[in-house]
Amino acid sequence: MSTQSPLTWTEDGQPRSRLYGDVYFSAEDGLAESRAVFLQGCGLPGAWQGRGRFVVGELGFGSGLNILALMELWRRTTQPDARLHVFSIEAHPITGAEAAQALARWPELSDLVELLVARWPGRARGFHRIEIPEARTTIDLAVMDVEAALGAWTGKADAWFLDGFSPALNPAMWREEIMALVAQRSAPGARAATFTVAGAVRRGLAAAGFEVEKRPGFGRKRERLEARLPGHAPPPSPRTAAIIGAGVAGASLARAFRALGVEPILIDAEGAGAGASGNPAGLVTPRLDAGLGPIAELFAQSLRRAGALYEATPDVVIARGVLQLAQDDRDPARFAKIAASDLFEPGDLTPREASSDAPAALAMSRALVAQPTSILKAWTGQVLRARVVEVQASGSGWRLIGEEGETLLEAGVVVLAAGAGLGDFGLTPTVTPVRGQASWMANAPPPPAAMAWGGYIVPTRDGLLFGATHDRGQTSTEVRQDDHERNLATLAERLPATAASLAGEPLEGRASIRATTSDHLPLAGAIGGRAGLYVLGGLGSRGLCLAPLLAEHVAALALDAPSPLPEAVAAIVDPDRFRKRAERKGRNPA
Repeated sequence: MSTQSPLTWTEDGQPRSRLYGDVYFSAEDGLAESRAVFLQGCGLPGAWQGRGRFVVGELGFGSGLNILALMELWRRTTQPDARLHVFSIEAHPITGAEAAQALARWPELSDLVELLVARWPGRARGFHRIEIPEARTTIDLAVMDVEAALGAWTGKADAWFLDGFSPALNPAMWREEIMALVAQRSAPGARAATFTVAGAVRRGLAAAGFEVEKRPGFGRKRERLEARLPGHAPPPSPRTAAIIGAGVAGASLARAFRALGVEPILIDAEGAGAGASGNPAGLVTPRLDAGLGPIAELFAQSLRRAGALYEATPDVVIARGVLQLAQDDRDPARFAKIAASDLFEPGDLTPREASSDAPAALAMSRALVAQPTSILKAWTGQVLRARVVEVQASGSGWRLIGEEGETLLEAGVVVLAAGAGLGDFGLTPTVTPVRGQASWMANAPPPPAAMAWGGYIVPTRDGLLFGATHDRGQTSTEVRQDDHERNLATLAERLPATAASLAGEPLEGRASIRATTSDHLPLAGAIGGRAGLYVLGGLGSRGLCLAPLLAEHVAALALDAPSPLPEAVAAIVDPDRFRKRAERKGRNPA
């Protein structure tokens, strides 16, 4: 990953692409150009009048100027409950500081510039989600080449800003294949606008099904293009949502649904945080996959999203940085390969060589130690205390049945987030319960750093926590002294002095039941053949890392909003993947 900036500055302070030799925006007035070419060119604000959700796609994020102009118009001309979604693509992102310098010439946008720059995405390959609730806007930025990005996005745009660098200087952005992908990712009636009238662009849009017209250009440009697909996008139907389960998965779902304008109902027989989500501390770490494919992409993106949300939520972050210790001779090479990949930000992962008193390790600067109870407090809201024993289809969606056969509530959308209890409903792929007991001690000196190996040790607010046991198939939640001893033995393997100082001391603990799947990947998405029924589960020991992003994916699917997941990543967490694999192999699904 190159560390050199993709832009240079002209003598009069204008940003210019070092790679393509073109300007980022008009030297006359970039904001006026954005408004004339893209906002007016896509018929805004008229096109979104009466819409509760509007989706804009953009080829060429650049300095973010187009999106800032869009957000300013959106918040000024729409209802308070309307939501704007933007999908933008940038293969060569600039830094937030560079963007702030480029955008400083428009003080009328200063508050929005400040909000965007404060959440400015990184440079790691993949999708980056930016939430700007102050403007009721969610941005998904794809840091990758345009063809890969369009192929990975699963949304449908109502409008497109085609703002790559000049076709003469950046022809790859304007190929006919790219325009065809734009059309495939468009809702009926979608509009597109661009500053260029190059013949290849006109022909590509027309071949993709757009009706193309030339319009008067901005400034010294004589003409620009407007294009439109036939048809009209139907408005999304209103939805009611119920979430079964009030752990971190359920809380993450509640936050994600609210961000999309729907207040869900959470239901749990034991209330919020009855399982592992009630522990005083937990690790927010990725699974380290040296294949660097969709699994690695899932965990890299999940860590970015969880970190951004936890850092913005009061009292969640206990400590920053986690040291992953090597467990065998292959780990150092694996650590080096993952650290050198472009899936993480430069410097996020730093391999450390073994020394006489420490094994090789991978320092993960963006990994966290989090306090789950603070997540629940901030995101869960009210929880209906009741046990759901059955989910039945009804005319309006789904009916949740209680222990006495009574209808607890009805909802158009139901998400199962019941952890190891998912199997009780018989609606999802099989999950295996795994009992884990953590041990902790208050008023103990915290460890020098959060560490993970076959076990782990982390600071709490007032001491330390370590563990944890891992017993497949067990469902007892009683705290066992034998398991405290097992956790101490595991701790002694890496930190014998710490383990010795705790031996014989009274330890507190908690046993909870996690759920895993046969391929050790989560379940996040629609339950096949049951419209309106979804699942978020099978998170294993990575719930704090995975839940926030996957909850946004599930909520997006449920409410017909753009998902933050690339298509290949969504496929590996699809609950229906086991059936699809079995069909491909000519077998019955397990």
